[in-house]
Amino acid sequence: MPHIGSLGDRVRRYLGMRLAALRHLSHRATQTDKVSTSGSAPPGAEEAIPEPVDRAAHRRHLVVNTAFFSFATALSRIAGLAREVLAASKFGVTGPMSAFTIAYQVPNVLRALFAEGPLQAGFVPVFTELLERGERREAFRVASVLFWLICLVMGGLTAIFVLVAPVVMPLFAPGFHDQPELRNLTIHLAQIVFLSVPLLGLSGLIVGMLYSFEHFAAPAIAPLAWNLVVIGCLIALPPLFAADKQIYAYAIGILGGSVVQLLLPIPWLRGRGGGISFTLDWRNKYVRRVLKLMLPVTIALGIVSLNLLVDSFFATFVSREAPAAIDRAFRIAQLPQGLFAVAIATILFPTLTRQAVRGQIGELRGTMANGIRQILLLLIPAGLLMIVLAVPATRLVYQRGEFTPEATHLVSRALIWWAVALPFEGMSLLYSRTFFSLQRTWITIAFATTNLGLNALVAGLLHEPLGISGVVIGTVVGTAAMTFFQMAVLRRNLGGIEGRATLSAVARMLVAGAALAGVGWAVWHVLDQALGRSLAGQIVSLGSGVLAGVIVYAAGVLLLKVPEAGQIQRLVAGRFRRKSA
Repeated sequence: MPHIGSLGDRVRRYLGMRLAALRHLSHRATQTDKVSTSGSAPPGAEEAIPEPVDRAAHRRHLVVNTAFFSFATALSRIAGLAREVLAASKFGVTGPMSAFTIAYQVPNVLRALFAEGPLQAGFVPVFTELLERGERREAFRVASVLFWLICLVMGGLTAIFVLVAPVVMPLFAPGFHDQPELRNLTIHLAQIVFLSVPLLGLSGLIVGMLYSFEHFAAPAIAPLAWNLVVIGCLIALPPLFAADKQIYAYAIGILGGSVVQLLLPIPWLRGRGGGISFTLDWRNKYVRRVLKLMLPVTIALGIVSLNLLVDSFFATFVSREAPAAIDRAFRIAQLPQGLFAVAIATILFPTLTRQAVRGQIGELRGTMANGIRQILLLLIPAGLLMIVLAVPATRLVYQRGEFTPEATHLVSRALIWWAVALPFEGMSLLYSRTFFSLQRTWITIAFATTNLGLNALVAGLLHEPLGISGVVIGTVVGTAAMTFFQMAVLRRNLGGIEGRATLSAVARMLVAGAALAGVGWAVWHVLDQALGRSLAGQIVSLGSGVLAGVIVYAAGVLLLKVPEAGQIQRLVAGRFRRKSA
């Protein structure tokens, strides 16, 4: 906490300097409102805006924030994994679970259209810019207008969907056409889950405000609360329903968790110099600017969100179990994604935005490239471990109750291909935030369309001969193509992306990763043969394999002198020295 307090003092001093500069150089400061589409800084931008007093301290603060966010996210992901284990033990990969999977994914598309990504992509840069100028009252006025617009627009869309769900939902599950009980169950579950969409939209706005203030604690904890509420409902509510209706407990839990996720961060907005008031001045120029920035991201992320629906669409032709199996594998693969890539991209987003506002393109390029290498440093070994240990990991996490060995086989096949996509997803996430910070949001539509088109094409060609694997390979191809497309555009706009340094680091990570994969599998295999398949035996053998592989990988990247590994080593060593002093 002392470190955070000292950062607050520096921020207050910096804002004081900022206000003084703006009083004398307002015409120059105005030139920094936007970064040109070519990525170059506006004339006079560097003179108009003072530099931070202590860049090294700010970088350390970002690393510490990333570590905390990763820790809090880890707790949330562990709770999420417990939720998935509990759901798998109760519902397996049965027809009702596939019905829930599709019912959850369709409202999730609308959530992606407005909440989180698009809203924060449009709102955070504008809100942050107003704070940078010292226009705090105007910043909160913009937030207030958006709050009530979300209530009206997303509330109205939710009401419409609940009414038309009997017509819409069967379109997303054509394989259920001759199974009326699953078709009706999908409709009713979707109607319940859809009620959470406006709540998640408002939650995205509150979280975006806290991100702009560089407060990450409450936003990191809120998903943990969401998972705990869902777990509680999965435990307490099923006995209230008939055996074939117990899946309703899951849908009710999601709705209840969304209420908690919205309410939990709100107290942290107190004392920030403003609050939410009732105003619908949508003609406000900053509100219109947010909406203009949101529009292309809304379209782009809406298209990206359709990828999971594309997977489920083709999976219904594979088998009635396939949609749930793909989703179960996706949940495991998202554990390292949330721990590392989401944490790094979330923490760096406000910094990238401030660097873009100030016209500091060189520093923005360095921040982004360093973040990409940090993401790859962590996701490459995670993906390799999931590939070589897919079966034992799936067995340990899910195989109990209604989750059979046949289900383990299906899920592990999908998990291998999700693991291949993992590094590309992490890179794409940070590249997308970079485009958002530059307020170049229209280009994201081209990225998303490329992703969706290739996903649908490949999944359509391969789902019949390769089954579940063919469906997920479509996502791998689409995600990889989108990532390379983003790299090419950013390389042109930023004058480079430190591609040579990143490629050199990745080559060394892969060498260390090969050793990790071999050692991890060998240790697991030896202990699995010796200890058997009891729960304790599986935990020891899989845990030992993962630990041994991670130790070998850590030693490898340090010996091969991967710079980002050295950054982490120095951070940990510095923290220990301060504690012992």
